[in-house]
Amino acid sequence: QVQLFESGAGWAQGGGSLRLSCAVSGGTFSIMGWFRQAPGKEREFVAVISRNGGTTYYADSVKGRFTISRDNAKNTVYLQMNSLRPEDTAVYYCAARPSTYYSITSDYASPTAYRYWGQGTQVTVSS
Repeated sequence: QVQLFESGAGWAQGGGSLRLSCAVSGGTFSIMGWFRQAPGKEREFVAVISRNGGTTYYADSVKGRFTISRDNAKNTVYLQMNSLRPEDTAVYYCAARPSTYYSITSDYASPTAYRYWGQGTQVTVSS
């Protein structure tokens, strides 16, 4: 049973930084993504990283400010968030694709492409 455990929830002032972590247990450390969901809005894609960390994609809204990375020795994926804005306030979720996927496919931004999800962690950015 694959389980994802997020940490790093917190509050930041606009322009500040936070780092989220997501530890994976119980299965192959596969392609990993980060999503977020603000109140009253649909869950939206933030970033994805390939199995070896060599390929990443970002939502336009976070490009140049957020960085996704992974440590395969620790089965952990990270989301470094810099230059935070109030509109970044949301619950952030890490997600894992099934282990049968060896490369990022064109549906990487769709929540339905991911089988396993963390419980979510709150990020609040004040202006």
